Amino acid sequence: MDIYFNQKRRRKAEFIRPPNHLKEKVGSGGLSDDILDKAQRLLEENTQDFEPLAVMYLDTLLQGIDRAKGFVPSEDVEYILSFLIYPTMQLKANGGMFHYQLITKIADRLIQFLEVIEEPDIGAIEIILAFHTTMRAVIQGKIKGEGGEHGQEVLNALESACSRYFRRNRGEN
Repeated sequence: MDIYFNQKRRRKAEFIRPPNHLKEKVGSGGLSDDILDKAQRLLEENTQDFEPLAVMYLDTLLQGIDRAKGFVPSEDVEYILSFLIYPTMQLKANGGMFHYQLITKIADRLIQFLEVIEEPDIGAIEIILAFHTTMRAVIQGKIKGEGGEHGQEVLNALESACSRYFRRNRGEN
């Protein structure tokens, strides 16, 4: 069982694999080293701008946050959280491909947080907004890679906020 922020995971962000029609047509089997090397070079030399895609997912995440602000206990919490998890998973998946490893790490921590919260209460929403604001700043600042020492400090600050949230909810200081 996965434990994040000293909490048992309540849900698992699920990756849904769509049918691979091309693979169905050509069959299975390994790829040659030459093809793998070309694919790796393509990823490493990718010069596409991540900002438009990232902004789209950040806007979708913000819409999910707005929806979560109106959460009432009679609603399906998993349904509400799906509007937060999906765009975050997309940011995590695409960050590294566009050389934004810090976005991938931040999004991963947010997913871990979303997997263990009970519901999107005020404190949780504040933390989710902090993650959103941080990712937006990384994208707007075009901070590629892992962000160096400052990137790690940002990650540590977000993790600390999550830990304080759970301590506060347990009545600890």
